Amino acid sequence: MSKILSFGQPLGAIMQTAYVVDDLEVAARKWTETLGIGPWLLLEHFEADNMTYYGKPTDVDLSVALAYAGSMCYELIFVHSDVPNVYSDVVRKQGFGCFHHWAISTETFDEDVARYKSQGYEIAFYGEVRPVGGKRFAYIDTLKDNGGMIELIEISPEVEGLFSMVKDMSENWDGKDIIRRP
Repeated sequence: MSKILSFGQPLGAIMQTAYVVDDLEVAARKWTETLGIGPWLLLEHFEADNMTYYGKPTDVDLSVALAYAGSMCYELIFVHSDVPNVYSDVVRKQGFGCFHHWAISTETFDEDVARYKSQGYEIAFYGEVRPVGGKRFAYIDTLKDNGGMIELIEISPEVEGLFSMVKDMSENWDGKDIIRRP
């Protein structure tokens, strides 16, 4: 059996589903109203270094909102900039509110990236997350086969702690203070 992470999902399993929206706060409130998900942690102007879009440097500016229902994390994404990016690519085809990706936790980031590349998939988006010690993420372009991308999230104590903190906010939540900021 795989190690269960502190936010309730097994290591190496899907830990998050993500959607691209045209307004984070409006979408978060609507998701709370219709699905009971919340509260949402709003991370404005997500900080990452060495970002690439299909291998070329990018400075895409995005904000995300994270919330839990049970042990599943939901991510809403809003893009502030007009530079080419994996989110706008999908919105052009499917519109706002569309499903974008599943995130999978990994402690074997390099091996997992190599495995997807050996299967013929491209790395669509890559970066190193500044607030959690430069831990990496990579979006694997599996749209043609799965209808969405796969994001690999490199797990460390800091990354696990962030997701656990968001999950803890949802436990015994009273339905108030839907939007929260760090």
